[in-house]
Amino acid sequence: MTFIVGENCIKCKHTDCVEVCPVDCFYEGPNFLVIHPDECIDCALCEPECPVDAIYSEDELPEDQQVFLELNAELADVWPNITEMKEAPADAEEWAGVADKLQHLER
Repeated sequence: MTFIVGENCIKCKHTDCVEVCPVDCFYEGPNFLVIHPDECIDCALCEPECPVDAIYSEDELPEDQQVFLELNAELADVWPNITEMKEAPADAEEWAGVADKLQHLER
């Protein structure tokens, strides 16, 4: 089992979750974070740390977020690992809760 970063992280990219991860399984893209499914130990520490509720347990992933299961695995193999908290983007609050952000995902 793994945790998945979903759509609400796009253009918000808060890194509070990274700070608490005991196995450093987060990877960072230009405007999104992902969790490497083979490295995640299902500890659940990251989920409550996300200020925009963008992290889901794989078995609780909403139907409209299923594409992110594959995206997390794919992008974790190509993006660099992130192990420390960083400042959120200046416009993160404007993007929090905005629907249909997949089109804004930068690879």
